[in-house]
Amino acid sequence: MLFKRKLIKTAAALLSAAFLGLFGTAGYYSSRLPDVLTAESYEDIKIAGFPELSCSPPADTAIPAAQTCSGAERVTFSLFGAIPVKNVEVHRAQAPVFAVGGRPFGIKLLMEGVMVTGLGDVEGADGSCSCPAEEAGIRKGDVIRRADGEELTSNDQLQELISSSCGKAIELSAERDGKEFTACLQPVLSRRSGGWKGGMWVRDSIAGIGTMTFFDKATGRFVGLGHPICDSDTGGIVPVHSGEAVPVDITEVKRGARGLPGELRGSFAQSGSYGILDHNKVSGIYGQLSNEALDRLSQDCEELTMARRQEVCTGAAEIYATVEGGIPERYSAEIVSVDYGSSGTSKNMVIRITDERLLELSGGIVQGMSGSPIIQNGKLAGAVTHVFVADPAQGYGIFAENMAEDLR
Repeated sequence: MLFKRKLIKTAAALLSAAFLGLFGTAGYYSSRLPDVLTAESYEDIKIAGFPELSCSPPADTAIPAAQTCSGAERVTFSLFGAIPVKNVEVHRAQAPVFAVGGRPFGIKLLMEGVMVTGLGDVEGADGSCSCPAEEAGIRKGDVIRRADGEELTSNDQLQELISSSCGKAIELSAERDGKEFTACLQPVLSRRSGGWKGGMWVRDSIAGIGTMTFFDKATGRFVGLGHPICDSDTGGIVPVHSGEAVPVDITEVKRGARGLPGELRGSFAQSGSYGILDHNKVSGIYGQLSNEALDRLSQDCEELTMARRQEVCTGAAEIYATVEGGIPERYSAEIVSVDYGSSGTSKNMVIRITDERLLELSGGIVQGMSGSPIIQNGKLAGAVTHVFVADPAQGYGIFAENMAEDLR
């Protein structure tokens, strides 16, 4: 009898452990799945990286699994068809077709206002030191949009307002973390220069090189980089007042090495323009191609259907990149991992460059290559966004679907 009780307890413990293991595994899958998917029909709702998951309508709905999605519906993903993992909202939409880029372009941005990049003390006429901007509540990274009601468009404009203030307080309208606030700046007469100072450094523009990911032939809207343009001093996303995308001539590739990121080096073309830049978002830099640029690029660029996030999987892939000459080339790569549940980030997948030609030329992924399209199974899967400093052959990529959502 005692032996039988021990046997029952042991079996119960093993069964309990098995259930805990299964539900723990279900929790893992739940954290890796998105809350919302887009597909044309229920048959298309398959997570390429998780073939062990299947989906069906939730138990509380009578919609057949094969029925086409209507508006926003819900499906339940289950592990081996037995253990429910997560309910996911599904929207119906046909996958768009885009012209694939891969060309580097020069980025010229004027900020919406001026960004505070640093604060410093001013020595007053009496020898005392203070920082007027800090005392007014201004911090590094703040964006000052107006001074005494006047819209700011340049560093010189703000400097002139402070210099001509004669010590009169200036009301600043600024933004921090998406919230607006006002500050009262009391300029100090500098003992050294004899002029009125605010105790801050500001920036009104930024320039660099990136890669165009794709564009819509019908509208001329385009996107590049796959990540936002951030200020090098503050790390904040640069608010765009106006900008221009211009052709760039790549003159050199600084090869990347472990601990030392490489970069594409080049010069902006003296004439010509791709078009305007109007939005700087987490998913990339967006703009409108000029009619001339749209006609020219449309003749040279291949069109591909965009892959939905659930179609992207680990395995062989390619990237379009321009590291020498003026024409994008395909280079072999591998998608190492995919995070289907990630949102609001430009790090949805990890990629590795496997093409010996590119590894020899650049060491892998280099700065300026951000935005290079990632192609998998004949579809536009995403774009290269970041390089691993410790291993330049690897880096992050963003889903093309995330970039397309902001292409308006």
